[in-house]
Amino acid sequence: MSAAPGAADLVLHERHDGVLTITINRPAHKNAMDHEAALQLAAAVDLLDADPELSVGVLTGADGVFSAGMDLKAFAKGELPVLPGRGFGGLTGTAVRKPLIAAVEGWALGGGFEMVLACDLIVATDDARFGLPEVTRGLVAAAGGLVRLPRRLPYHVAARVLLTGEPLTAAEGKHYGLVNVLTPPGGALEGALELAGRVARNAPLALAAVKEVLRETQGLNESDAFRRQDEITSGVFDSEDAQEGARAFAQRRAPVWHGR
Repeated sequence: MSAAPGAADLVLHERHDGVLTITINRPAHKNAMDHEAALQLAAAVDLLDADPELSVGVLTGADGVFSAGMDLKAFAKGELPVLPGRGFGGLTGTAVRKPLIAAVEGWALGGGFEMVLACDLIVATDDARFGLPEVTRGLVAAAGGLVRLPRRLPYHVAARVLLTGEPLTAAEGKHYGLVNVLTPPGGALEGALELAGRVARNAPLALAAVKEVLRETQGLNESDAFRRQDEITSGVFDSEDAQEGARAFAQRRAPVWHGR
């Protein structure tokens, strides 16, 4: 999957110390997603998962806004920022193997909020807002909002957001456990990169296994969840990294991971 020849850089990415920062770069459109932006975001996510030198991704938006969701002007012309098998923005239906952190400034609306919900951790500024206004436009939040939000928030809080179309504040998100870290305005990316660094220093095989277990055991009964967990994690205990972790602990040094 690749961007169209000569397409503008609608999604930027930069790597540093095992972390890939992915930036939605349509500031003139409040980082709303069109089809081309979805293709480029999907390619960036594929890069994160494919590159063994990368452990964690950080997803953010340019110029103080995470994303206003779907580009409604493009939608009115018949264009959708939804990719087959991958969902909105090429992300919401994609099983990303490595941890992904959302760094939210300003608004995360509609599909923008649903992309946030597709991430594993959320860092947001005090003045950030999260909304699913689809019902006010004759639509529904079918790219993850309807399914994921009630799993992350108390039912009646999620129902209020979904049925009224009114936004959730970052402070409310932190109170209910949706947001991991609050920062001052302008500090979401810095906060997300600090959190990403704390994640990236851990063993990559273990990180991927933890994420897969979290994703695949939701809704299972306990016995089925343990069975699936054991299937996913069995190789971790036999890995070189597991041996390295034990040696590093015994030798009182930092481990050197190899992802195998």
